[in-house]
Amino acid sequence: MRHDAGLALPFVTTVNHLFAADHTALKLRSGLACARLSGPADHRRRRCSLSPRAARTRAPSFRRHASMDLGQPSDTKTEDSLGKDKAEKGLQKIRRALVSVSDKASLREFAQFLVGHNVEIISTGGTAEKLRGYDVPVIDVSEYTSFPEILDGRVKTLVPKIHGGILGVRGNASHEEAMKLHSIEYIDLVVVNLYPFEETVRNDGSYEACIENIDIGGPTLIRAAAKNHASVTVVTDVHQYSDVMADMNDHDGCTTLSLRKRLAAVAFSLCASYDSSIAAWFMEGLGKPFPDRITISGRLKQRLRYGENPHQPAAFYMDMRGTICPGVATAEQVQGKELSYNNILDTDAAFRLVSEFTEPACAIIKHSNPCGCATGVSSEDAYLRALACDPISAFGGIVALNRKIDKAVAEQITKAFTEVVIAPDASAEALEVLSEKKATRVLLTGAMPDPRAQLQSFRSVMGGFLVQALDTKMVTTEELKIVTKRTPTENEMRDLLFAWKVCKHVKSNAIVYARDGATVGIGAGQMSRVDASRIAAWKAQEASRQAEEDTSRTAGSVVASDAFFPFVDGLVAAADAGATAVIQPGGSKRDAEVIAAADERGIAMVFTGIRHFLH
Repeated sequence: MRHDAGLALPFVTTVNHLFAADHTALKLRSGLACARLSGPADHRRRRCSLSPRAARTRAPSFRRHASMDLGQPSDTKTEDSLGKDKAEKGLQKIRRALVSVSDKASLREFAQFLVGHNVEIISTGGTAEKLRGYDVPVIDVSEYTSFPEILDGRVKTLVPKIHGGILGVRGNASHEEAMKLHSIEYIDLVVVNLYPFEETVRNDGSYEACIENIDIGGPTLIRAAAKNHASVTVVTDVHQYSDVMADMNDHDGCTTLSLRKRLAAVAFSLCASYDSSIAAWFMEGLGKPFPDRITISGRLKQRLRYGENPHQPAAFYMDMRGTICPGVATAEQVQGKELSYNNILDTDAAFRLVSEFTEPACAIIKHSNPCGCATGVSSEDAYLRALACDPISAFGGIVALNRKIDKAVAEQITKAFTEVVIAPDASAEALEVLSEKKATRVLLTGAMPDPRAQLQSFRSVMGGFLVQALDTKMVTTEELKIVTKRTPTENEMRDLLFAWKVCKHVKSNAIVYARDGATVGIGAGQMSRVDASRIAAWKAQEASRQAEEDTSRTAGSVVASDAFFPFVDGLVAAADAGATAVIQPGGSKRDAEVIAAADERGIAMVFTGIRHFLH
């Protein structure tokens, strides 16, 4: 979905994303070295430690600079130049910080850095205990406010002395008078993480556990600090520690207005996303998939080189609204070039298709349409049968498997140019074989998605967007209605159900010819159904000709149509191609004519009563 850059949308992006090019320079200057740990994409954290440079300069030199008043001359800056810097950059000295975090990664280094700059630290519960364990001087919130934590910790920072200190406007005479009257002092830095609500939901937490993990104080502190970013620095993620440290190093313990604005933007985005996830969870529990108001919550996974075309900017986000299904968004990329926008779309289409099958299956996708799909006794067998459907179109395509990649199928895949291979897992031998094609992207998801999962899809339109449930409808033999004189044979029925599954994943108008559990001809995305039928038959003839086969592969095949035949010409085209059985929704006012044409040609036909349009 397209979003205008100026809209305040609840997409969670780390400060790394918003800072763009200057962020790298800030990190290098800060001396905080970060490394990404392995793990599921949506749960990865960065563990940070001070670099040798920062460790050497942390305490004594920081204290020397921190003790300087911005209005006093120094060895390097005059009083006038400092005043000019402060005015131009909106510098704000960090003297007091409130720190309350659930993610305690890099807390020790950051807290010690603050102490080195003579920053007074106020903290809560577990965070305060952890800081004392690091020998970091800390004041408990309850001691600072003279108000105890109550209601099992539900109320600890929701007091005027905290929020007054955050929201008070520097230089506002009435604010300063009120703060003096109530003994409220300014808080310059707020460092807060939120309770892990989304993680609790993903881990199937109980209703009570989910409710307890709805953070109240955290978002309130974050929003207050972000609102008053003219004077207050708000930090919501460990990734941001390095940027604050760099700014304070470069500006004698101050932060710049530009940094505070960026951090505030991230903070509001985080709160919006957090609330969006909570609202979505409530609505799902109430059975209301389409509430009066809806928000989309996502976390930046990848900034893409471009979108469908080089002139279109694009990015890839993780869906944070609920349970995350295995797929391209959660997969681990173990080799290959960076995924492109089109790679992601096609890979998703391929993996969705193979998830329909319980037996070993392979789908080869090009431009979001299957150019071959098959089941087999093994992944290698399924791949070769899928490839045979349209080997020319498969060049540069996406290969999806629903089984662990073994050496045999890997060797077959590397014989052709393949953009992406996606599967739940891969053997070491298979990965070694695939590594010979260094540019091929290999994605491992760890599991297969549930094809019946009740998920939603979003499509943008001018001035709005459409939301619908994904097409997860399946049919069984018992649900089919035989409408012709001839009943499909057992083999035909198996192929009809196979073709129907594939047809659901082909752009409309869609026609799929199949035989023995493999597609033999696919007609996709045509404006008329008869053209789709003719194209699919022509594709099959071409594949047969290249394989030097005597007859077209559509001979003795079955055919699936994603919607009803509005005229008999589509069915006649299928019969002329050699199809012996048809599966379609039915429901046309000309059904009787189509059925009569099928009977006249000895074709068996079944109605599903279900349409599978795909646009």
